Amino acid sequence: MLERIRLESLHQKVTTAENAVKMIKDGMVIGSSGFTKAGDSKAILPALAERGKTEDIKVTLMTGASLGHGTDGKLAEANVLKKRMPFQVDPILRNKINNGEILFIDQHLSESAELLHTKNLQTIDLAVIEAAYIERDGSIVPTTSVGNSVTFAALAKKVIIEINTEVPEEVYGIHDIYQAEDYPYRNVIPIVAPWNKIGRKSIPIDPDKIEAIVFTHLKDSPADIAEPDEKTTAIAKHLLGFFENEVLLGRLTDRLLPLQAGIGKVANAVLTGFKDSNFYDLTMFSEVLQDSTFDLIDSGKLSFASASSITVSQECYERVLGNLSKYREKFVLRPQNISNTPGLIRRLGVIAINTAIEFDIYGNVNSTHIGGTKIMNGIGGSGDFARNAYLSIFVTQAASKGNNISHVLPMVSHTDHTEHDVDILVTDIGLADLRGLAPRERAQKIIDHCVHPDYREELQSYFDRACERGGHTPHLLEEAFSWHLRFSETGSMKQKTEAPILN
Repeated sequence: MLERIRLESLHQKVTTAENAVKMIKDGMVIGSSGFTKAGDSKAILPALAERGKTEDIKVTLMTGASLGHGTDGKLAEANVLKKRMPFQVDPILRNKINNGEILFIDQHLSESAELLHTKNLQTIDLAVIEAAYIERDGSIVPTTSVGNSVTFAALAKKVIIEINTEVPEEVYGIHDIYQAEDYPYRNVIPIVAPWNKIGRKSIPIDPDKIEAIVFTHLKDSPADIAEPDEKTTAIAKHLLGFFENEVLLGRLTDRLLPLQAGIGKVANAVLTGFKDSNFYDLTMFSEVLQDSTFDLIDSGKLSFASASSITVSQECYERVLGNLSKYREKFVLRPQNISNTPGLIRRLGVIAINTAIEFDIYGNVNSTHIGGTKIMNGIGGSGDFARNAYLSIFVTQAASKGNNISHVLPMVSHTDHTEHDVDILVTDIGLADLRGLAPRERAQKIIDHCVHPDYREELQSYFDRACERGGHTPHLLEEAFSWHLRFSETGSMKQKTEAPILN
């Protein structure tokens, strides 16, 4: 295993997770690798959770995105977390956040590193970073994600390295490690195509900051991959039909523009739909590469993909990491403040496809909160892409829970993406192209094309009566949240109808 530490002076730093975790003190700010379950801490953070069962210790934890192996939940259960940022998906942690037991900062994924570099966040006391191996110059070769690891390594006072021997050393070369200069000396990031590589292959670090090295041998937690169902297939069909029409109108070519897709079953279904389409030589400039990405590569439809992590099923994990010679020229992993940087998204003309929890008749989107108050996961990178994309697309089912919940509403209960940043809305019912439309036109288009039939008549009534009252963006404020209130009281957003009187 010491062959994975090519700087011999660091051999003496090898220790156990139980010893290394003693470096963490109460009140520390910890920066850990990990982006949507990929390349996360598999030894130190779980050991911290164990320590928290018998010791009163609380820390602030920053990562790239979510952690795998239930680590967030274990830390939450052990009451180790004082504050967490910038993203999470764990149900135990989510409940603690919504109960006010843990503070959570929901950030655009492009911003965390920027806020650290500009000293607008607390200094990182300790970084925990997973690596495939350590180079002779002390730099570290990441595993299946880059996330915020470059910033953590540069700014942390001390660093613990987890060398994961499950990951082959052949991952060397799949990363493009570039750190933009601090303000006011920042230069243009010279990426003009998804396949451009502009940095080095390992993360630079001062070897004197490395306090401990721990070995692990664990795969990333597998992604939950759901097969396309009737609704997600319908959404994909509407969206592919829209792209085909854009080609006919001369707005796009059969190669489209670089694609971004949020994580989850809807995004996977949409990307999977490209396999049987007429589109070819596609590219991606996204934040996460899922199973569908590598399926498209295998089918010959996708020529290159750029992101910050690989979050895939166990089968796909073994397929990709076991055949890196086949895939290494087809994708690249970057720091998330590069993969999600607004300027590059705008420059490349990215087509962004993200998931909404709900949207309203004017196109405002809620992607984070249930009932306006309880967070689900977080905004992630959807805001980075939505505001700057060539096409900003949001998808969701029209209704769920036995059609007792409508996902198209008079007014969203929480706004993450305003109507100004939303171009296309898609449900399993249909697609609304909102470009060039005034608010009243947008509302009618959404009602006509996206609303479930059980709710269309009531939503049309709301809009008509709001228009009679007037306004650039007509609303009936006394009714705007009535659907949410109705659901909280009765378990359904549907209007109650009086039972017929039987003679």
